[in-house]
Amino acid sequence: MRSVQDQKVGVLGGGQLGRMLVQSAIDFNIDIKILDPDPNAPCKYLVSDFSVGQLTDFETVYNFGKGCDLVTIEIENVNTDALKKLGQDGIKVFPQPEIIELIKDKRIQKQFYKDHDIPTAEFILVENAKEVEANKHFLPAVNKLGKEGYDGRGVQVLRTNDDLGKAFDKPGLLEKLIDFQTEISVIVARNESGEIKTFPAVELVFHPEANLVEYLFSPATITTEIEKKAQSIAQKVIQDLDMIGLLAVEMFVTKDGNVLVNEVAPRPHNSGHQTIEANFTSQYEQHLRSILDLPLGNTENIMPSAMVNLLGEEGYKGVAQYEGLKKVMAVKGVHVHLYGKKDTKPFRKMGHVTLRGENAETLKENVEFVKNTLKVKA
Repeated sequence: MRSVQDQKVGVLGGGQLGRMLVQSAIDFNIDIKILDPDPNAPCKYLVSDFSVGQLTDFETVYNFGKGCDLVTIEIENVNTDALKKLGQDGIKVFPQPEIIELIKDKRIQKQFYKDHDIPTAEFILVENAKEVEANKHFLPAVNKLGKEGYDGRGVQVLRTNDDLGKAFDKPGLLEKLIDFQTEISVIVARNESGEIKTFPAVELVFHPEANLVEYLFSPATITTEIEKKAQSIAQKVIQDLDMIGLLAVEMFVTKDGNVLVNEVAPRPHNSGHQTIEANFTSQYEQHLRSILDLPLGNTENIMPSAMVNLLGEEGYKGVAQYEGLKKVMAVKGVHVHLYGKKDTKPFRKMGHVTLRGENAETLKENVEFVKNTLKVKA
């Protein structure tokens, strides 16, 4: 049997997730090749085999994958037909193409939860804006595009009839607006041998305008009962999907103590960045362990942590300049990750900052300091 060091692993996507995956693979001498449409993608200078091409093009993806022993992803918007053909040719593809298809269509994803008794918010499938209006009795609700939504795009909150003009005129769904206490994420991994391990739940705080994670705390401030419930749900989701790889399960904790699945992502995720410094095993190492059928690593927290997303400032577009970097790096327990993106624009993910500390209050104070001090301008 060939060792993992003798296998070529292909990754569709060369963004920051791929970059951190490559950084983890280097520790194990795992040979990674990358395909990305951007000739200056963050992964470009980290691998010896970097190809430029469209991830949604059949021939491009198929020809890229033919030179691999195993293909994985760092983004869901890929040509799954090409991945299925690679699988038929004997090349391993994890997560499996059918699961990528299911997850990247929120309509099918939500129906899967319903069919498998996985707790989730009540929803109605809609084909267009006219159908949204026909179901205005369902408001307040969240209108989500079935496909094409990413990093907060493709989501509209419709609280009253006055908001109906914001509805998407494409296939999507109306999801009941949840009066939640907090949003959490649990990352779970499963390998071919059937071993499953979950990371402790993290607490998410979303940017009010960009609708993406602004910062998080780990562990989440939830009861032991809620933690166990969230862990169990995440394990059920990956088992019912029969998925190999890493799955981020975002959930709502309601005010009456229920835990509801919001969405999932079949890859390393923004809600797991802090694991690089704050857990015994990072989410990136765990992803590699799972797809290569290696023993899954210890997911426990080494110490409490927080993560702040470093987003491009509003009003700035051009070559990135990092204001306040030295001040932030002087803070005990801070580790800055920059993603190698030359140009910034409003709300573009340019990096993240991990903060570690024994005291939750100090962590919160340091999060505010980082948010207010480290700015990406041009």
